[in-house]
Amino acid sequence: MHYYLIIVLQVYCLYHLYTHRNAYYWWFLILFVPVIGCVIYLITQVYNKRDAEKITNEITHIINPTKKVRDLEKRLEFSESYQNRVNLADAYLEIKDYANAIMHYLEALEDQSQNNFYATKQLIEAFFSIEDNDSVILYVENIKNHPEYKKSRTQFLCGLALERVGKIEDAERNLRQIDIRYSFYDERLILAKFLLNIKKDEDAKAILNDIYTESSHMTKPNKRLYRATILEVEKLLKELN
Repeated sequence: MHYYLIIVLQVYCLYHLYTHRNAYYWWFLILFVPVIGCVIYLITQVYNKRDAEKITNEITHIINPTKKVRDLEKRLEFSESYQNRVNLADAYLEIKDYANAIMHYLEALEDQSQNNFYATKQLIEAFFSIEDNDSVILYVENIKNHPEYKKSRTQFLCGLALERVGKIEDAERNLRQIDIRYSFYDERLILAKFLLNIKKDEDAKAILNDIYTESSHMTKPNKRLYRATILEVEKLLKELN
C-alpha cells in the first residue's frame, strides 16, 4: 500500500508540475527522491488550507474509486439535483459501470430546462463503450447542431458507430473531422487505419506523416503519454513505404 501511495503522490505532483509549468528541477526531485521530493513540492508549490481537502479526496479516489461513487450517491440522496445526478453518472462512467451511468444520464436528460449537451455527450460515450451503436447514432441527432459537437470526440465516436453498422461514407465524413494538427493523436491514428481499410492509402499516409512530424515537437511528458501511438505510427509508415 505504501508503494502505491508513493506512486499516486508522484503522479499527482508530476501532473501539477506539468500543468503549472513550475521550475524544471522539480522533475528530478520528484522522480529520483520521490518521498522527500513529493512532500517538499506539495508543501511549497501546492498545499494551502483551501486545497488540502481537495488533494486528499483526489488521492483517495485514485486509490479507492468506488468511494467516490458512494459519496456521490449519498449527495444525490440528500439533494436530487440535476448536477448531482450527472456527477454520479460521470463517476459510474469513470469506473466503467456503464449500465448505471446510462441510467442516471437518461434520468438527468428528462429535465428539459437544462443545457443537456454535456450529459448527452457523456451518454453517447457510455453507449459507445457497450457497442450500442444505434443509440449512439440516435442521441447524436439531439446535439449535432451544437457548436461544440463539430470536430469533437463525440463526432468521432459517431463516425466509428456508423462504421460498425456499415455506413462507411457517413463514417468517413464524421471521422475526418478529427484530423486536427497537434491534437487527437490516438483518434487520428484510428482514422488512418480506417482509411487504410477502405483503400485510401495516400490519405492515411498523409495523416501518419503529420502525426510523426508533430511528435518531434512534443513535450517530454506528451512523448511518454503517446509513446505507444507514435511507435504504431512509425510501424505503419515503414509498412507503407
